[in-house]
Amino acid sequence: MVYHSKIDAFFINFIMIVILLLGLASFWPLFFFTKTDWYPFLVLLCTFIIPTGIILWSAFSIKYIFNQDFLLVQGGPFKSRIIYEEVTKVTSSNDIFSGYRILSSRDAIEIYSKKAFWGSVTISPVCKSEFIDELKKRCPNMQIRE
Repeated sequence: MVYHSKIDAFFINFIMIVILLLGLASFWPLFFFTKTDWYPFLVLLCTFIIPTGIILWSAFSIKYIFNQDFLLVQGGPFKSRIIYEEVTKVTSSNDIFSGYRILSSRDAIEIYSKKAFWGSVTISPVCKSEFIDELKKRCPNMQIRE
């Protein structure tokens, strides 16, 4: 089964601000020159387009895939495998700025695992209760705290 990440307005606004700041930082040198050659412009354009593409790819392609033995959390080039046997508990979370997280919404859940990076992974599936039910089927010994 594949679940996609919920995307809220706060996250979209945050990403827009980051891209705006990246654009200002990338094109700031153009304001100091009256005549600009094509080569510096193309270099600055690449310093904007490549990081922006990676940010957008990472932010808006997040999905959670239930495999036979593990949950695959994937967002852009980043992937995490959470083995079902190592999951200890699941809690609700609204903190998107701390810890290891692959999400795009403040309405999230935190999955604690014995071998997870920083002890847990925070994710934000669209159908949170359905996702937790599916995870409970595969991890019957985990604790659920809401």
